[in-house]
Amino acid sequence: MGSEALLVELTGLDAVLALRADLADDPPPGVRDLVAAARTLLIGYDPAVTGPAPLTREVTRRALAPRSLPPRPAGGPEALTVPVRYDGADLAEVARRTGLTPDEVIARHTAPRYTVAFAGFAPGFGYLTGTDPLLALERRAEPRTEVPAGSVAVAGGFTGVYPRSSPGGWHLLGTTTLTLWDERRDPPALLIPGRTVRLRAVG
Repeated sequence: MGSEALLVELTGLDAVLALRADLADDPPPGVRDLVAAARTLLIGYDPAVTGPAPLTREVTRRALAPRSLPPRPAGGPEALTVPVRYDGADLAEVARRTGLTPDEVIARHTAPRYTVAFAGFAPGFGYLTGTDPLLALERRAEPRTEVPAGSVAVAGGFTGVYPRSSPGGWHLLGTTTLTLWDERRDPPALLIPGRTVRLRAVG
């Protein structure tokens, strides 16, 4: 990744989150940015302090050390409740494919306590873990050319909320009026990594 970052490829999301937590709690000299994704962790560093060889050795040592995900720190981001009107275009199709009624889909979707694992795709789009396994459908075979802002959707074991209108291939279950991304806010995104999220059915 050039002279100022390493890209670590891991076995899955749990390994990514565990390594990110380890490096955040006790950062090696020179590390200044940690950006997680589903199977990778981007580590930005100051080339005046460290370099790719020593940092690779240290990160590899930690990545191979047996460990589990730490408990969420008490001082982490405040929990967020997202009101959802379950009027999504794919709700009936998701119910059919899972063998549930629409009301059962809603009940299963609002039951978990979610965690924002990482951000990506678009500014303010958070990938929420904790989705009921029965709702872990693959992305749509044909993505939509435009998904409205505020759409609440599932795909690949994640739940997400589209912060702005954009193309997308997730299954749309509902909508929220909550503004997920506002550049005038600090931070601009509500769905920041580590935040606990609950979904509340409205309407």
